[in-house]
Amino acid sequence: MRSIAGGVVAAILLTAAFIAPAQAKTVEALARPANGTILYDRISGGHGVLKVKNGTKRDAVVTLMKGSKKAISVYVRAKSTAKVDTVVDGTYRVYFTTGTRFSVSKGRFGRNPSYQRFDDKLRFVTTATSYSIWTLTLQPVIGGNAKTSGVNPKDFPA
Repeated sequence: MRSIAGGVVAAILLTAAFIAPAQAKTVEALARPANGTILYDRISGGHGVLKVKNGTKRDAVVTLMKGSKKAISVYVRAKSTAKVDTVVDGTYRVYFTTGTRFSVSKGRFGRNPSYQRFDDKLRFVTTATSYSIWTLTLQPVIGGNAKTSGVNPKDFPA
């Protein structure tokens, strides 16, 4: 007689072995990172706040670079807002990529990727009585004051 736990494991393995192609797409979609997922972090512990509003139809990854080093990357789903509230003081260049079918292991979108950066840098400063809060909007905004430039995919910080 088998133990109940062994039967459950066998049932899970059997089910997984017979996933139809249509179901495989559903399983892949579930692997999509949650909104606000920190994909890379080398700067947490500060008081600065970064809010990212993604009003586009495609998911995005926003990456802060401090000098030539990647500091943090956050996943922002389409039509969503994400917040990072532990940014360390410093000056950062902001890169972002949008697309579909994001690969966590490759750090890139597999379909329809675009790569850009904001022309102006963000400066985070904390004093005894205040801290920086930056809000970035990834879609064009009437009266917006941030310009972006395209980035060669090879130069994008993955």
